[in-house]
Amino acid sequence: MFREIARQKQAMSHEACLQLLRTQLRGVLSVLGDDGYPYGMPLNHFYREEDGCLYFHTGRTGHRMDAIRQCNKASFCVIDEGRRIGQAWPLHFESVIVFGHIEMIEDQETIYGIARELSLRFTDDEEYIAREIAVSGPWTAMFRLVPEHMTGKRVTEA
Repeated sequence: MFREIARQKQAMSHEACLQLLRTQLRGVLSVLGDDGYPYGMPLNHFYREEDGCLYFHTGRTGHRMDAIRQCNKASFCVIDEGRRIGQAWPLHFESVIVFGHIEMIEDQETIYGIARELSLRFTDDEEYIAREIAVSGPWTAMFRLVPEHMTGKRVTEA
């Protein structure tokens, strides 16, 4: 059902894919939007080791939520910042694409817990995090992408 990457010598191991998901802060979530058009949006994410899912927060209304309610299939793409080797001009980078289905999280305590873990990726200011969750938490929706297939590859621009 899912395609493997064409250039297998560029393929990343499963563990290397997970490492990229752990370390990168943002990616692009793509869903099926209005009138069948793809809708991709940059989002920060949290990869949770305990269940192997990716977590995202959002508002309770809007294009994203409408699209997810219509079709819960999605893909999420993460790419690192790339690097140069020596003085050579080509950029070497890694990317991961995760295909799966979205599940909404309904339990408010779970939402607050994941929001805290996601926030800790950006700041260790516990007071700030607690304040933001107290103010925004009741209006925050949370969903997870349950992976069904994942590929990653290393590419050199040339």
